Order: sequence, then C-alpha cells, then structure tokens
Amino acid sequence: MIDPGLYEVINRRRDVRAEFTGEPVDDEVLRRVLAAAHAAPSVGMSQPWDFVIVRDPLTRKRFHAHVQEERDTFASTLDGERADTFSRIKIDGVLDSTLSVVVTYDPERGSPAVLGRHAIADAGLYSVCLAIQNLWLAATAEDLGVGWVSFYREEYLRDLLGIPDKIRPIAWLCVGPVAGLQRTPDLERHGWRSRMPLDAVIHNERFSAERR
Repeated sequence: MIDPGLYEVINRRRDVRAEFTGEPVDDEVLRRVLAAAHAAPSVGMSQPWDFVIVRDPLTRKRFHAHVQEERDTFASTLDGERADTFSRIKIDGVLDSTLSVVVTYDPERGSPAVLGRHAIADAGLYSVCLAIQNLWLAATAEDLGVGWVSFYREEYLRDLLGIPDKIRPIAWLCVGPVAGLQRTPDLERHGWRSRMPLDAVIHNERFSAERR
C-alpha cells in the first residue's frame, strides 16, 4: 500500500531560515525526530553519527557571529546582479529557531573493518547524510522546520563545541516550530537558482554528458 503522506512530507520539506517562531519543542517530539535520524541505514551498520543539541543562547550568538563573517566573505566574491540577489537572502535561523542540532561524523566508528567501506572511503559520510535526511523528514512530519547552516568553518565549530579532532562536524541544523513552510524554496523564490526538471537529470544505461 502506497502511503501518499510520505510523498507529501518530501515535497513540503523546506530549508527554513525566516519562518521560525521560537516556540518550545516538546522533548518527546525531539526524541522521535532524533530516533528517526538514528534509524537511518549506515555502511557496515557503523552508525557513525552523533547529535549535539545546542540550546545555550551564548553559544548560538557566537556561532551566528561567525556565520555572518562567512556570509560577508562570500558576498565579497559577488558583483552586479548576483550580489544584489544574495543581499536579499537570509542564510540562517540560528537565533530565531528554538534549538540547534549539530550532526557529526566519526570515521573510526565500527573500525577497523567497516563492512562496505573498503572501496569507497566516503560511504560513512554518505551514511551521516542519510541520517540528516531522516531527521529533516521526521521534523517536517512533526510540523517543525529545519534549516541547514553551511556558512561556517569546521575548525571554528569543532572548537566552539569541543568536538574531538578525529570527528568531523557535518551539519548545524536549526530546528523549531514555524509559522509556515514556503511553497517555493527560498533560493528559487529569490531568483538565485531554479529547480531542474526531472527529465534533465535522468540518464538511461550510460551517462549523457551533453545534458550537463
């Protein structure tokens, strides 16, 4: 039996930045969302992820200041129409969301013999991305918004949260109730990029370079 609710959640999911209300997240709801993330498949069943829940306002203010510095760094590389478009785009909800979840990757989890990773070193990293997607979809089903912040330096975040050198921070996710989810993704709505049609990315039997 096909569950149309799954497809609805997939299509409703958005990268949230401006719509957070700051209202509390019920502890049981958060645990369900994290349980969904932890249920993700992983190479060799290594489960190489950890979830750092960040609520402290001071930590979030420090991280937000760093994000804004990186925003300025990127903005300095743009000019003309691109610069004007980017100036209108909000890139994070660090201070607006209820809390944040930082997802990390431990490449030594399950070592020394991680079944299925001997030929593809990044398979563990892919596993963490699957956990993040599970988290995102579960949060959407719970009427929570999630925003993935990517304007940061890994070294800064590692130091900020005391993450060991061997462990890589993969995502800072802003999480919390939202006033609503945009029907159109922010970057498309602001004219930065448009979604490609499905047929443009489907190849039969062999990769068609001319489609790129």
